[in-house]
Amino acid sequence: MTDILPASPTASVASTTRKYRFATEVVTVDNSDDPHNAASVPIYQTATFKQKTATGSGEYDYSRSGNPTRTHVENHLAKIMGAERALVVTSGMGALDVITRLVSAGEEIIAGDDLYGGTNRLLTFLAKSQNVKTHHIDTTKSDSILPYLSDKTRLVLLESPTNPLIKISDIPTISKYVHERCPNALVVVDNTMMSPYLQRPLELGADISYHSGTKYLSGHHDLMAGVIGSKTAAVGDELYYVINATGCGLSPFDSWLLLRGVKTLAVRMDKQQASCIRIANYLEDQGFKVHFPGLRSHPQHDLHASMASGPGAVLSFETGDTGISERIVEGAKLWSISVSFGCVNSLISMPCRMSHASIPAHVRAERSLPEDLIRLCVGIEDVEDLLEDLEQALHISGALPSK
Repeated sequence: MTDILPASPTASVASTTRKYRFATEVVTVDNSDDPHNAASVPIYQTATFKQKTATGSGEYDYSRSGNPTRTHVENHLAKIMGAERALVVTSGMGALDVITRLVSAGEEIIAGDDLYGGTNRLLTFLAKSQNVKTHHIDTTKSDSILPYLSDKTRLVLLESPTNPLIKISDIPTISKYVHERCPNALVVVDNTMMSPYLQRPLELGADISYHSGTKYLSGHHDLMAGVIGSKTAAVGDELYYVINATGCGLSPFDSWLLLRGVKTLAVRMDKQQASCIRIANYLEDQGFKVHFPGLRSHPQHDLHASMASGPGAVLSFETGDTGISERIVEGAKLWSISVSFGCVNSLISMPCRMSHASIPAHVRAERSLPEDLIRLCVGIEDVEDLLEDLEQALHISGALPSK
């Protein structure tokens, strides 16, 4: 890419301070440059910045290009993601849009066959409007990528775990294949479901890791944000160029909300994950087919454990009957019927009717996405209440015998 701007005010600065354990690092935000020693990073709610000279040589000039509040959250996220540089934009899909702008017409993307519906929609758009072809493959089998790697390959897009079937990809092995055979290609991992607390793809061989910051990073579903972390400064500069050119950088107030929310990531995730493990075991004991890497029955249980420090707080399960699934979803009281995940509140949905409805029915069938699938996103409520509420919904629906 030509005419890339010089290092922007949002460029992450590698920390030379002592590294603590994650729960300490995530709550410790450097604000050493604040002239008033504010305990919380200030919100610089301004569109423009006064310059001292006619040449406009100040560090910041216009918030589209950089803002001190955004700089703080980007530097903090780079630290916890293990990234050379992190960038924040207006949504998770905005983050993927920025990444895919690194692909030129005629180049190709390799992606999984179990993807978030919005990701599938964007890839379909790129095929129709930009002549960017996507090969959908089973990324749980690392060797399946080999026939599709070529000099046209620009991105290899992975979800691990996938959404909503919770499949696992071998990120180190796939990254090795890509880098050996396609030096110009970038391995990109959607790490939203794990968060940097449980998995850091850049340390596993990926070139770019991205998140919907709307979910675990902010944690409260009161914010739309996307986060991109790059392994190298060069790729980070390319991504920044796109963000500055298109004007999709995160606003100062939303940057502050994201910085505030991410501080509690570790404590939230610990609680949510522990509850999800309990609920997954309960559902499996009742005879349901449960998709969750924390279960020994998951086909990639050991692979996931080798890459991540925990199974997360999202599971899906099959009932075998779409009508029963609908009654379970509608019969739950504590579990809100809602798309998304990562919130402090527990959510329930049928992906084929909601988050993945944009994928045509015949494509869902080709990709073995069950219409009766229910996705549970476990929050921080008391797990006994969640289990009791889920159990009554299972009885009301007819999935379990009436008491």
